[in-house]
Amino acid sequence: MSYFYTFSITLDHFCKFLFKKNVKKVKKNTHFIHTGSGNKLFFTENRTETEETKMALTINTNPQKPNGEIEETISFPRFDVVSDVSDHHYITSSFTKKNGRDHFPAGSHKKIMQEWKILEKHLPESIFVRVYENRIDLLRAVIVGTAGTPYHDGLFFFDLAFPADYPNHPPMVHYRSFGLRLNPNLYANGRVCLSLLNTWTGKKSEKWNPDESTVLQVLVSIQALVLNEKPYFNEPGHGMWPGRSIWEKKSTAYNEDVFILSCKSMTFLLRNPPKNFEGFVRSHFRERGHVILSACKSYLSGHVRVGYYLNEGSSGGGASSPGPGGCVDVSEKFQGLIVQLYPELVTAFSRTGASLGSLTEQVKFERKTVPFKGEGVLKQKKEKNTSGIARKVFGKIKVALGLKKNGVIKVNN
Repeated sequence: MSYFYTFSITLDHFCKFLFKKNVKKVKKNTHFIHTGSGNKLFFTENRTETEETKMALTINTNPQKPNGEIEETISFPRFDVVSDVSDHHYITSSFTKKNGRDHFPAGSHKKIMQEWKILEKHLPESIFVRVYENRIDLLRAVIVGTAGTPYHDGLFFFDLAFPADYPNHPPMVHYRSFGLRLNPNLYANGRVCLSLLNTWTGKKSEKWNPDESTVLQVLVSIQALVLNEKPYFNEPGHGMWPGRSIWEKKSTAYNEDVFILSCKSMTFLLRNPPKNFEGFVRSHFRERGHVILSACKSYLSGHVRVGYYLNEGSSGGGASSPGPGGCVDVSEKFQGLIVQLYPELVTAFSRTGASLGSLTEQVKFERKTVPFKGEGVLKQKKEKNTSGIARKVFGKIKVALGLKKNGVIKVNN
């Protein structure tokens, strides 16, 4: 699956770029090609010796608009080498700042180059990696949340750092959390707990093995084992009886919290995207914004259990059966948070150019008002107690007047 990002500028600005001062900034290895049909202009730019990035510039001469528009579409490869490392979590770490290209041991350098080749050839479609030409000890990856989980359509960034004696020890991994903890294994401070990283207990076969373990295994493990369908059971002790209804209810409530936090992280990412992924972040949410908002509405109404929304709006495989009336139970807390967060998502996605249509309308929900049954019970008891006291009082009066004795009422002739 290929990812693209686009942006628009006016035709006037494009002409200025081509024919004025900015034209001098175009690199020599940039080639412009006109297709001969329509208003499309293509050019290619050789970014590296082995990677060619293709750009398509489309001039839109829609008569309804006074100025044409140019849309730039750039392919985003799953693996690439970049130079800007300025916002990497481990850039200032005393453990890694001395480990540049010239200071890394030869054995570790060779192993890291092998890791690059593995990542370049075998990354799944939902994981993207950037490595750094002047800091081979650092790496950044983004994992796209999997469908059928409360993380669906989210973007989760991780910064990695190779130790000087790699692969004798596993890489250090930091999750870019924005201060949110949306998984038992991912802490708000960025700590990642995983047996493969030796940051959590586990069997020997689950621990880091210098002879076999790879960065690709780490990333796939985070996607499959951490960002999973029911993350509540990642917490030790919560998975002892996964089939019991009480645990499943808690898992459902946890998924509601996770989805809210995942949506919040989307808005944070769009405000401050990681370096070298700015276009990718915008493109992803421009393409998936309508799906995320549609999911919010389906979860809010109870038509789909949280985490199981698909493009068609149906529940995915493994989804729990709907409740009475074809709907699932949704907590009022979750509904309130969705109503509060929804306009923020609409604003954030709209800024990317996402086509949202009627999804821009604010959502709402009606709180269920259930009469307090205890009120009627207390009223009945009060009436019962009052009538009982009255009978006793009238009974004593009758006895005093000689109208009633031993349960027999006297009648005077």
